[in-house]
Parts: sequence; structure tokens; C-alpha cells
Amino acid sequence: MAGSLWLFALLLLSSLSGLAQAGAATPSPAGGTGDLTLDVVVTDKAGTPVRGLQRQDFTLLDNKQPQGLTSFRAVDVAAGTPAPYIEIVVVIDAINADPFKAEMERDGIKKFLQMNGGKLAQPVSVVLVSDSPTQIRSKASTDGNAQAALVDQYTIGLRTVSGSQGNYGVAERFEMSMKALDSLVGYEATKPGRKLILWLSPGWPLLNSVATDITSQDQQHIFHSIVALSTQLRLEHIALYNVETRGVDGSSTAQFYDYQQFLKGVKSPDQAYPPTLSLQVLAVQTGGLVFNRSNDLPSAIADEIAKGAADASPFYVLSFQSGRADRANEYHSLEVKVAKPGLTARTRTGYYAQP
Repeated sequence: MAGSLWLFALLLLSSLSGLAQAGAATPSPAGGTGDLTLDVVVTDKAGTPVRGLQRQDFTLLDNKQPQGLTSFRAVDVAAGTPAPYIEIVVVIDAINADPFKAEMERDGIKKFLQMNGGKLAQPVSVVLVSDSPTQIRSKASTDGNAQAALVDQYTIGLRTVSGSQGNYGVAERFEMSMKALDSLVGYEATKPGRKLILWLSPGWPLLNSVATDITSQDQQHIFHSIVALSTQLRLEHIALYNVETRGVDGSSTAQFYDYQQFLKGVKSPDQAYPPTLSLQVLAVQTGGLVFNRSNDLPSAIADEIAKGAADASPFYVLSFQSGRADRANEYHSLEVKVAKPGLTARTRTGYYAQP
């Protein structure tokens, strides 16, 4: 392996080591015969969330096999139905966005916060992730104007790691991105209810160039990291969204669709590669969305944030009894179908079951 790719592997393993240990040491509660709960968003052809559906409108498939629902609940904050605590977390990514785009992200967030006179439907917090290991975050609030004033105080400096540093810089940005996600998920796990994390970023590097040089031991680490992260996101009712902001370095639009070849669930270590942990892949797999149109104006960014935030209500909570797995970390695909034509149900695409 070339020297630069050794660095890739070392940085990758250091960034994933905590998750890998968690995945190897802690069995997923999804196994056995326990109930597994899913948050499901249903939209029409225009992408507008649909309310008013009933239990009989849904069919849930586990590994393509229909499952009976053990519970069903429609959540509609606007209609006054009982709802769990719901929080929207908006992330400014100053790790992967150049300073100009990071400022654009901030301006877009401020426009979103000040919509409707600054009256937010759900509590919103704003987080800044950067080269610094310390994340700057605001306290969740429904006062958008106050949040916008706090965002104005965030200092976004120059990146110490950039694309001009070649493979070394790419790998380091991947490492910092994974650590930032791990830290944010850990923090949100201390809160109850459902959390929607809207990450404004061009996405972190896919590390395609390291795939052919990775060892089977590396793949074991990545696989256990995927299992642990997927399980934690599911148990904590966290859905990821990526509002893509195009960085100055790398203007090819094709690169913003490369993630689509890695969307299938990773069933075994030999399918585990760094790109399977990319931001866009995780977003789709948690039931979130990737907004990858040309978000080159604050108003466009604000509109995309609002679209993601609309998933907070209405939505549906479905539970079913998961079957016992034949082996540890057995991947199960998930799909929810709606009987009414023209509607699409979106939820997480799979989970890892245990014997």
C-alpha cells in the first residue's frame, strides 16, 4: 500500500474506532422478538407531507415479508394530536465547505430561522462543526429571531485542512467529519423524542481511491462502525438530511450523485467501504433526504431547510415485532408501502438484528 493510502487507513480506523468497539461489544436491541419502532413520513407527488392516513393504509415489509403492526400512531402537531418531543438540528459544516460557502450556509440558516416572523413550528438548534474539536451549538428554541442573532455570533475561520493538500487533506476531513457526527449523535442521544439533523455541507469525501487498498481487517472495523451507528440513529429516532452546498473546489455536478451507488444496506464486512459511511448515504438510509440542487443562494438554502423541517409533522409511528436473526448483525431491509395511489412512504431502509 502506498504511503498516502496507509495514512488513509490509519485516519479511517482512528475516526471509526469508538463506533467499531461499540458495534462489536454491544448487541443491537433490534434482535430477538422485541418491538421495532419506525418513524414514517408520507408525501404526495409534490413532496408535501400527507396527513389523515389510517393503520389499514400501511403495509410494512421486513426482508420483503409483510409484518403485522403491533402499534400505530399518527402524529400531527398542527392538528393537536399527542406528539413526542421533536427537535430540528441545523448544522453548519465548516470542515468541508470553504469559508465563502460556510458563510452562505449561515446566511441561508438565518433566512430559514426568520421565516414566518421568526416563529418556528418546532424547537430548532444550530450547530457549527469546524476544524476545532469543540462544537458550537445553540440551545433549542422556537424563537427564530433569537436563534438568528446567536448564529450571527458564530465565528467561521479559514479551514486548516483543504483540498489542495491532496489525499492527506481529504482523509483528514473525512476523519473530522465522522468525529463531528459521532459527537453530535452522542449529544442528541441524551434528549428524548425525535430529532431531524439537517447537515448543510457539500458532503464529506467518499474516499473512493482507498477502496482497492483496504484490508479485510479494515472492512471489519468499518462494518462494525456501520452497525453501531445505524443502530444508534434508529434507537434515538434520528434522521439525517443533507442540504448540499457546492464548494469552490470541485465544481463538477456529477460528484454530487456518486453516493447513489452505495445506498444498498451493507450485509457483511466484505461490502463495507469508506463511501458506505458518507453523509448522503446515511441520510437516505435513515429516512432523510439529500437536497442536491444548485444551492448557491441563501434563499435557496433556506427553502431546502424548510422542506426538510416539514418532515417533523405530520408523520406516522409504526411498530412491529422483529424476528430472531440467524447470526449476529444480520441485515434486514425495510420498506413501507401506502395503499393509496400517488403517495410515497419514507423511513429508514434497514436495521441490524441479533440472534
